[in-house]
Parts: sequence; C-alpha cells; structure tokens
Amino acid sequence: MKKILIFIVLLGMFSCQNSKSKEPIAENTTAEEKPYTLEVHNFEGIQPYLTTNDYKTYVVNFWATWCAPCVKELPYFEQLRTNFKDKNVEVILISLDFPNQYESKLIPFIEKNKLQSKVVALNDPDSNSWIPKVSDAWTGALPATLIFNAKDRKFFEKSFDYTELETELQHFIN
Repeated sequence: MKKILIFIVLLGMFSCQNSKSKEPIAENTTAEEKPYTLEVHNFEGIQPYLTTNDYKTYVVNFWATWCAPCVKELPYFEQLRTNFKDKNVEVILISLDFPNQYESKLIPFIEKNKLQSKVVALNDPDSNSWIPKVSDAWTGALPATLIFNAKDRKFFEKSFDYTELETELQHFIN
C-alpha cells in the first residue's frame, strides 16, 4: 500500500509543471468575502519551516486532500494548535496536493474546513532529493509529521489521533 501511495505522489508531482513560484494563489470571491491566499513554494522555500533558531516547538504535517488518513487527522492538528498556541507551539500544514488542483480542491478544502493553522503548498517534483532532507526515515508516504524545536527533532510516518499527537508534543514542551 505504501508503494502505491508513493507512486501516486511521485506521479502527480512529476506530471505537474515545475513551478518555483512563490506567488500566492487566491480563489475568486465576492466583495464581501476575504479571499484565501495560499503560499506556494518549491522545497527551498519550504526549508525555513523545517528549522528553528527560536524558542518555539513546531509541528509540521505533510498531507494532501486526496489522502484519506491525512484528512481524518487534520482536526487533531487544528485542536493541537488551539490547545497549545499559548505554549509557544506552531502548527504548519504542508500540502502536497497537485498544483493544478490548488484552486479547485485545496483552497476550497481549506475554506470549507476553516483551517486556522498555516497552510503552505509544496510544489517541487524532485521528491527524491527533498524527502531525505526532511527525514532519512521518510519513504514518501503520507501522512508524515515532523515535530521539532531547538533541542530535539522527531519524524513520524503515520496517522495520529489527538491523544497520540498531544503525547508526542508533550515530550518537546516539558
């Protein structure tokens, strides 16, 4: 199953254009609505979200709207953000959705689910070079989560429920 998921991710990433644009994409909305602005980066643009020189603990989740386990666990990351925002914890959701679906699927998903965590889209088809830079243990399967701060770093290639996620985070903030 993991090999199939990896193949699908790689196929989608290589079939999309190699855009290194950092330009935000906004969905068309009426004058009363505030458009959602999506940051899109190649891996070089994502790297600052994977390192720290400050006193925060970061929870970085790699996900996609087409990944059922990813979608199932997103509310737990949102709950974690809410419960720990006053404890110097930041949740970042890095979407691996296909670039041609940002406006038709990703942005509407973010808006419909009222995601409050920072969402960034990663558009870099050279996954063979950047996956090991995230973690040597990562096979490329989703969901994947990185929890880190200035003192420690831990990578998970698995789905979480809220209790598991909070338990792992507690190791970093205690």
